Amino acid sequence: MAEEKTTGRVSHFPEHGPIDPNTGKEILLSIKNIDITFGKGDNAVRAVTDASFDIYKGETFSLVGESGSGKTTIGRAVIRVNPLAAGEIQYKGVRISGKIPASLDREVIRNVQMVFQDPAASLNERATVDYIVSEGLYNFHLFENEADRVQKVENMINEVGLLPEHLTRYPHEFSGGQRQRIGLARAMVMEPELVVADEPISALDVSIRAQVLNLLKKFQREKQVTYLFVAHDLSIVRFISDRIGVIYKGRIVEVADAEELFDFPLHPYTHSLISAIPIPDPQLEKHKILYTYDPSIHDYSVDKPEFVDIGHNHWVYGNKKEIEKYKAIRAKNEPIKAVTIGDPDAAPKTEEAEAPAADDQFTPPPVHDTGSVWYTVLGFLLPVIGLILGFVFKGHKHYRNYKACLKGAIAGFIFIGVILVIFALLLILAVV
Repeated sequence: MAEEKTTGRVSHFPEHGPIDPNTGKEILLSIKNIDITFGKGDNAVRAVTDASFDIYKGETFSLVGESGSGKTTIGRAVIRVNPLAAGEIQYKGVRISGKIPASLDREVIRNVQMVFQDPAASLNERATVDYIVSEGLYNFHLFENEADRVQKVENMINEVGLLPEHLTRYPHEFSGGQRQRIGLARAMVMEPELVVADEPISALDVSIRAQVLNLLKKFQREKQVTYLFVAHDLSIVRFISDRIGVIYKGRIVEVADAEELFDFPLHPYTHSLISAIPIPDPQLEKHKILYTYDPSIHDYSVDKPEFVDIGHNHWVYGNKKEIEKYKAIRAKNEPIKAVTIGDPDAAPKTEEAEAPAADDQFTPPPVHDTGSVWYTVLGFLLPVIGLILGFVFKGHKHYRNYKACLKGAIAGFIFIGVILVIFALLLILAVV
């Protein structure tokens, strides 16, 4: 490991990363208690909170969670696009987050590549495929001469399932699956050690997804590539991942080996994600009881939560009471049944308690239930008609219109009452 004598900072990566004492595996990438915040002051939004996990060399680590949970944000932080508010990211034991030497920054770009979710938006429409795939080779001069560059590009194009004649074409001339192959070729031609795959198959047809996944596994076998695979489809993640991390609203809640996680989904959010995987049988899917995660079940007011290893290289986020519960469940060594099929004769339901029928504040109002001010004016001018109209609206569950009419009618009756009182007083004074 070379170091700059003047600053003491590491300027190059070592040949190998540190060894995990628990597993004996080489740690290629280490995420340590990172926070990522967008905006400043009162408008600041914390996208990722205290996230930590390691990725071992040669494995596929999948990061899963619902949309907006912070998966892509972490992926972009690894390639140094998103800055960190706290914590650090280490590659082979060397910090790559924050300000680093230019030489180290170039090594990060060289060794860490990204395959983007949208194959159309991630390619330069004005450049040929030949230039798109060759751009990294040009920037780092990874070829001896022009013939060597052409050979490398053609070999890579062949490996991703395209033809050499495609090199003279532009991205708009290709289908979505072919564009993603071009993006994959652009990343792999650099011979990276780590690839951040940001939902690379979500925009593709089902038949094309399998082909792209097979390509990824092929490169992993042949080139010992390590993947940080960002996804939300657990049915795919299970079969391509060595380990899986589950993220909820920017916080890592569970990390375990793929089969371990599916057999023992200890955190309730992980349980809900697995129960939401569609069953390829319409009858079973129809009667499946969906487990819905409710964050209010956690009481962290006094007993603060931590990210704890409960054994079997299985990490879970919870307080002491929850961790003891998770350890007891795991100690039984009986796989958790995450999917439950209900009685075919019963109506479909979820495991979450249903809200009372009268509590309709979460029910979207009818389209024409606007509560227009004109209903208030009508009720004021014609309070009797406004009152009748209001009860008609109430019968049709147009509660906003009902309240507008009722408000106007009450104001109208009060106004008429005041006028009558004044008229009565004037009449009495005139008689006296």
